Amino acid sequence: MAATLCVRLLRKQGWLPFTQSIRHGSKAVTRHKKPVHFLKQKLLAVTEYIPPKRAVPKGAYPSNTSRVTEESDLVKLMKKDLKDLFQDCKMIAVVQNNASSAEDLLILKHKLCKHDIRMKSFPNQVMQSFLSDTVYSNMTPLFICPTVLLVCKERKVKEMLSTLRSSPQMTLLGACIDNTLLSAKGVLSYSKLPSMSVVQGQLVGGLTMLTSHTASMLQRHPAHLSALLQQYVKQQSPAGGADEAT
Repeated sequence: MAATLCVRLLRKQGWLPFTQSIRHGSKAVTRHKKPVHFLKQKLLAVTEYIPPKRAVPKGAYPSNTSRVTEESDLVKLMKKDLKDLFQDCKMIAVVQNNASSAEDLLILKHKLCKHDIRMKSFPNQVMQSFLSDTVYSNMTPLFICPTVLLVCKERKVKEMLSTLRSSPQMTLLGACIDNTLLSAKGVLSYSKLPSMSVVQGQLVGGLTMLTSHTASMLQRHPAHLSALLQQYVKQQSPAGGADEAT
């Protein structure tokens, strides 16, 4: 009876044992994934959902096979005309057309025809295809916007620039003069050069002056030499010596 009372009293007072077990270190990790059984892996692989391929209508995407397209007869004819232009004309200028009306183009064409300058128009694709196979391939970047060609068999650069000043919608991009590619500034500088006839006249005048100067120099020395020889002969002759003595 007394023993039972002591046990009850000790439990109420919160009695603890004299020895306690203390656990040190980290806690045990129990969240490792268990490997899936190979039979289950096979079953998951077999039963995996594979969505069907999207049905694409025929012709919706371009085919991987390359198609070689032949040029039409019209394109060949245009390239032939361009080849003749670059062979016959000494001046070919590229001008950008900034939304000019048909009436303005007609007036400009009439003004250019007075100086024997013709206006030609070709598609940009044809121009790029033609220029890519020639020595004028550096002109290809000029044919991106709407452009026209101003061609002439002579180098009438001043006449072309003076005519283009009356049409602000037309902008000069570049030119090919005597198989030489020039920018817009280069064309402007070329127009300030004197004409071929003036240069030839200046050259002929310079050569004539040099020739006349050379002839006068050649005539002067023999005349001076002959005068000296005559004076020497007179001095050596006896009559000449007697005259000098008297």
